[in-house]
Amino acid sequence: MKPVETLIFCCLAFPVLLISLACNVEKTTSGPAAKPKSGSPEVAEVDAEPSSGPSTPDASAVATDTEASVDDSSASEQGTEQDAEHDAEQDAEQDAEQDAEQGTGQEEKGTGVEGEPMSVIVSDFGKMPGEEGQPIELYTCTNAHGFVLEMMTYGATVITVQVPDREGNVKNVNMGFSSLDGYLGQPPYFGATVGRYCNRIAGGRFTINEEEFTLATNNDPNHLHGGEKGFDKVVWDAEQVQTETAVGVKFTYESSDGEEGYPGNLSVTAIYLLDNNNELSIELSATTDKATHVNLTNHNYWNLAGAGSGSIRDHVLLLNCDRYLPVDATSIPTGEVADVAGTIYDFTSPKQIGKELDQVEADPVGYDHCWVLRDHASMALAAVLSDPASGRVMEIHTTQPAIQFYTGNYLDGADANGGYQQYEGLCLETQHYPDSPNQPDFPSTLLSPGETYKQTTIHRFYTQ
Repeated sequence: MKPVETLIFCCLAFPVLLISLACNVEKTTSGPAAKPKSGSPEVAEVDAEPSSGPSTPDASAVATDTEASVDDSSASEQGTEQDAEHDAEQDAEQDAEQDAEQGTGQEEKGTGVEGEPMSVIVSDFGKMPGEEGQPIELYTCTNAHGFVLEMMTYGATVITVQVPDREGNVKNVNMGFSSLDGYLGQPPYFGATVGRYCNRIAGGRFTINEEEFTLATNNDPNHLHGGEKGFDKVVWDAEQVQTETAVGVKFTYESSDGEEGYPGNLSVTAIYLLDNNNELSIELSATTDKATHVNLTNHNYWNLAGAGSGSIRDHVLLLNCDRYLPVDATSIPTGEVADVAGTIYDFTSPKQIGKELDQVEADPVGYDHCWVLRDHASMALAAVLSDPASGRVMEIHTTQPAIQFYTGNYLDGADANGGYQQYEGLCLETQHYPDSPNQPDFPSTLLSPGETYKQTTIHRFYTQ
C-alpha cells in the first residue's frame, strides 16, 4: 500500500475505532445489560430475588454488541467459563443438600449429631485363676455423644457407665472395680447379671409339682441371687452387637440341670445395648427343658454424682409405685402388699433419699425393699433418679412387675466392697417379687418347657 493510501485508510479507520470503543464503554457503564443466568453471583448481588429460570438477553444489549464489532470469541469463552462456574456451584449445592440428607439418615443409623460413629471395641481384661486361665473379654461400647458402656464376660458384668453432667463433664456413675481381681472375691454383685433367681428365696427351698428342691442358703437362712455360684460368678459367651441404632453385647450362658439346686437346663441370653438416645437397654430371656423358677436382673450400683464421690443421701428419687412388700427380719416378704401412702416408703413424688432413710427399721439401717409397679402389663416408667449437684438424671422403664430399691446398707469401706462406704451407692433392680416360689399370691416365676422368659429394662440418661 502506498503511503498516501495508508494515510487515507488510517484517517477513515481511526474514527470508526473510536466510535466502537465508545459504544463498548457506554454498554459497560450505563447501557442496559444482558441478565445473567439464574443463580449466578451477579444476580445474587443485584437482584433482591433471584430469577427463577434461564433469562433471555436484553434486545438493546444484543444490538449494541452487534454494532460494537467486538471479537465474540472472548465473550463466548467468558460465557462458557461463567456457565461452568454456575454449573459447578449448582452441583456443589446439590451435593451439600444430599450430604445433609445422608448425614441425617446416618444419625438415625448410628451416628449422632457429632458425626462420630458408634463403636464396640473388644480387649483383654485378665484371666480366670487356675491352670486353664480362661481369658476374660472387655467390651467397650461408645455412642456418638460420648457415653461409654464397659462390660466383661465374667458375670456378664457392667463395669462402667460413663455419663456427662450438665456441664459436659464425663464421669463413671456405676460402682465397681478397675481390674478383674476385685470381682473374683466376694463383691456385693457390682454390675452383675444375676440369676437364676435374683433376690431371696426363703429357707433355700421351693416345690414344683410336689417335688422339693433345695438350694444354697448363702444369705443365712435364705437363698440369695442364685446361690454360691450364681450367674454373676460364671463366664458367659459373648459377641458384639452393632445395629443401625445401637451398639452393645449379647451374652449367652447354658445353666445345666441341677446347677445350684435348680431343675432343668436353662438357656439364658442377656443383651445390653447403648444407643444414640443415651439409653442403656437390657433384654433378659431364657428357655428351659424342665419346669423351673427364673427371676433375672442387673445389679448395678448407681451414684449419679460419680462413683466414689460420696453419699447418695442427696439424690432425689421417684418410684412409680403405690405399694411395697413389707419384710421380716431376714428380708423375706411377709406376704402383705402394703400401701406406701403416709409412710417412709412413699416415693410417689420426688423425694430426697436421705430424708427418712434413718427411720427404716432394719439392721443395718436403710432401704432394701421391693416396690410394686402401678402398671407392668407393658413397658412402664418405674423410677426417676436425679443428682441435683451434677444435673444427671436416670429414668428406668421396664416390663418387670417390681423394683428393688437398696441403699448400699452393707457397704463398709472394705476392699471386698471396693472401698465404698455405706450409702455411697444405690441399686434399682427391676424384677419379680422376692420369694415368689413360696408365695402363691405373688406373680408366678415358674417357667415351663415351650415357654420363653423375656423381660426388658431401659435406663434413659439426660441432664437438667
